[in-house]
Amino acid sequence: MDSYKFIDGVYVYFVTFTVVHWLPIFINSESIEIINESLRFCIANKYLRVLAYVIMPNHIHLIVTDSDHNNERLAKTLTELRKFTGNKLADYIDVSLSETLAQATRNKQLTDRVRQVWQAGWHAEALATEQFLAQKVNYIHENPVRKGFVLMPEHWRHSSAGYWVNGTESEIPLDPYL
Repeated sequence: MDSYKFIDGVYVYFVTFTVVHWLPIFINSESIEIINESLRFCIANKYLRVLAYVIMPNHIHLIVTDSDHNNERLAKTLTELRKFTGNKLADYIDVSLSETLAQATRNKQLTDRVRQVWQAGWHAEALATEQFLAQKVNYIHENPVRKGFVLMPEHWRHSSAGYWVNGTESEIPLDPYL
């Protein structure tokens, strides 16, 4: 993992999953749907609750918790989510994207697999105050604006901003009552 840890008594976390070498693999609906389907599965079957998210071309930000405030299970769910999506995305990259991107996911130093999609760790930051939570929700939603992809956060389709600003349905089920 990394230096950010789950903390007893704090149950809501900002996490980031970054693609190795910052490769832009979330550039079409197929790769994004791998993430969406996996998140929907974890929400329905693994007690994951999502308050906010954004899928950018080379990384994902989420604000998450476990429905029973079980940080151990949350860590396990996120680990399994990354492993599953990493395998599915690696297969997708090999079949559907350029050979250059496929080669960039190959890692000869790994002992447990041949391909690596996600950078190590998910940088979990505990959101212990409402102010810090609001700051991270805003950060997530403003990400596509800062990158120049859209003028307003709610215009980015692969984000929870539309839900929070206009009440429009999100690609993944959100839980506004963490």
